[in-house]
Amino acid sequence: MSRTGSPSRPAPPTGPSPAHASLSAARRARELAATVGGPAVDVLVVGLGATGAGAALDAAARGLTVAAVDAHDLAFGTSRWSSKLIHGGLRYLAAAQFDVAHESAVERGLLMERTAPHLVHAEPFVLPLTPLVSRAQAALVWTGFRAGDALRLAARTARATLPAPRRLSAAEARHLAPAVRAEGLRGGLLSWDGKVTDDARLVTALARTAAAHGARVLTRVRVLRLTGTGAVVRDELTGEEGEIRARTVVNASGVWAGGLVDGVRIRPSRGTHLVLRSERLGSLPAGLHVPVPGETNRFVLVLPQGDGRVYVGLTDEPVEGEVPDVPTAPEADIGFLLDVLGCVLDTPVHRSDVVGAFAGLRPLLDTGPADGTGRTADISRRHAVLAREDGVVTVVGGKLTTYRRMAEDAVDAAVATGRLGAGPSRTAALPLVGAAPARQLRALAAPRRLVRRYGTEAPAVQALADADPRLAEPLFPGVPVTGAELLWAVRHEGALDEADLLDRRTRIGLVPQDRGPALEAVHRLLGEAADWRE
Repeated sequence: MSRTGSPSRPAPPTGPSPAHASLSAARRARELAATVGGPAVDVLVVGLGATGAGAALDAAARGLTVAAVDAHDLAFGTSRWSSKLIHGGLRYLAAAQFDVAHESAVERGLLMERTAPHLVHAEPFVLPLTPLVSRAQAALVWTGFRAGDALRLAARTARATLPAPRRLSAAEARHLAPAVRAEGLRGGLLSWDGKVTDDARLVTALARTAAAHGARVLTRVRVLRLTGTGAVVRDELTGEEGEIRARTVVNASGVWAGGLVDGVRIRPSRGTHLVLRSERLGSLPAGLHVPVPGETNRFVLVLPQGDGRVYVGLTDEPVEGEVPDVPTAPEADIGFLLDVLGCVLDTPVHRSDVVGAFAGLRPLLDTGPADGTGRTADISRRHAVLAREDGVVTVVGGKLTTYRRMAEDAVDAAVATGRLGAGPSRTAALPLVGAAPARQLRALAAPRRLVRRYGTEAPAVQALADADPRLAEPLFPGVPVTGAELLWAVRHEGALDEADLLDRRTRIGLVPQDRGPALEAVHRLLGEAADWRE
């Protein structure tokens, strides 16, 4: 991809075949044995979130030998706690960060039109013009939406991919957002942005595509000590320790990056989301932008998921102290989001309506005062690549939308630091597993829900259900996930236990009261299917 312009994007070819892209317990064991104590790889990647999996793919696609490790699972950290949006950079225009805004728009277009059109699609959003939104504020937001559309054009994203923003009458706004209070509503502003079906599934597709290009993707491998020549690691399944030797190392461990190398100050910022049942808000043909009272350019988003759930978020609060493996959503954040939501809804949402909540920690590079003063909302979302002389390259900051560019920059630095023989990045033109042109995806003989999650692999997932009635039905009423999807996750997506299945390959675990019945169904299926891990 050009550093100064935007790439042209013809229709994407299909992604790699399932056979080479399949991750399983057997493949992990085989490749872990070959890696620990074995010959040095060109690049060791630490962290298998979006950026780490993206770096593994970028390096492997250049012909480099790659091992990528994570102490937990694919998308265990921040990458699974996003708003599931692929932003076009509008927020950064408002902050005069034009380079970040353009980069975001370019990366959004690549995902939607070339690398992952099965996972990333256009989503409409309505900003209801309630009495709390002044005419001056509405005019400012409308100017921003028009500027965002200019970004789309500059990024060469087709109009057919992202429709134009437009003004809505009060009746049109109520049609697209029927939960909004009618009293005082004078219309709305309609805009479009990218939305990923599931952020954890995007990471899984990245990791599997990296594996198809020869990368060794090793979950449950914890780094105990990191240097520019490799790492001492521990297999979290067996407790065995050993060394992975490498010519260069990419530290993509997100909010934990500063714990592996010296001199990197991370200031985590917590973003909290609520989970509601869809019936609580009724039909939602579009998402909502809800202005935060007293703020000029800050919104709470209402995000329908199409799986019986709605997410509401998000916050931007600093986090002090030790970074937890799984952050929790504090009651203060939940109360704030409910209060903002109550400003526009016809019927208030109460605390008892919140069936789940999740919080992610943004890995922001702290370049401010050493005492950590200042709002995390004001810290730049530009990513940073920090290369040390010993060969460790650390990449931090950024956001889900720009994972590919972050990975490209990190691998560029690793290639330069390690003086590796490799060409430029290929990932701007490299479809992920399941990717295909829209017309091909529409023609697949599989339910639309599966196509949105698996792309060209959807018929293979459906074939598992067709072959065994036990795998065809939803795990339990109200949850669309079937046993066939769980079986596919174990055989092809590297799921090793129930938590991988419920919390990453699917998102059933986001609602605690759904987790119990789902866990029972998983255990039942594991017991019934003797060939489960074939």
